[in-house]
Order: sequence, then structure tokens, then C-alpha cells
Amino acid sequence: MSHRPIRLSTRRLARSGRGIPTRAEEMLWRALRDRRFSALKFRRQCPIGRYVADFVCFEARLIVELDGAPHDQPEQRAHDEARDRWFRDEGFRVLRFSNDLLLGGGADLVLAAILKTLAAHPSSDLC
Repeated sequence: MSHRPIRLSTRRLARSGRGIPTRAEEMLWRALRDRRFSALKFRRQCPIGRYVADFVCFEARLIVELDGAPHDQPEQRAHDEARDRWFRDEGFRVLRFSNDLLLGGGADLVLAAILKTLAAHPSSDLC
């Protein structure tokens, strides 16, 4: 992973995102925060390079993104693909889930998918 300085505008964007989470973000954050999930430390709305990750676990090199309706638009999908490619190039795995899945009672499915990813591709940084 390269260590590039994070732009002030990216830091501000992350800070503002933490101040006004979506309902889906609040739900997932309740499960991930304070090492509640698999004893891993997750951070919310975290700047990484020129992007802001919804949730990141640096120990596991895992980013979890929650997507609302705007992510269904072709131009946004292309942006998300480029962003995910950049994260992967930096050594992260990226999981994307729709807000609708989480809000529709699929929180257990999301958490199970995260666990499955962690089990299938354990990070060498984990103890």
C-alpha cells in the first residue's frame, strides 16, 4: 500500500459523512463498531487516498460499501468500479451491498457475507 497524503477536502467529506449517516449506515455501524463484529476494529466514513470508504477494517484490509439508488446509474457504476479497482490496487478487498438489502431485513445476510469473505481470504495482518 502506498502512503499518500489525504487531501483536506477528502477529510472534510469524511467528517461530514460521519455527521449525517443514512439509516442503513446506522444499522450496519451498530453491528460493526467497538469491535463487536469478529473482534475487528472498523472505522466509518474513513478517508483512504482520494476516496472515503463507508466502513473499513485495516486489520483485515476490508472495505464495506453501502449503496443507495444513485449507485444504479451508469455513470455512478463506472465511478464505483474505478474506485473499487483503486482500493484493490492498494491491497483492500471491497464488498458492496444495497441499502435496500440492509433496510429490508437483510442485516444477517450482510454480516454473513462479511464473515465469509474474511474466512475465505484471511489477511496476513490478522493475529
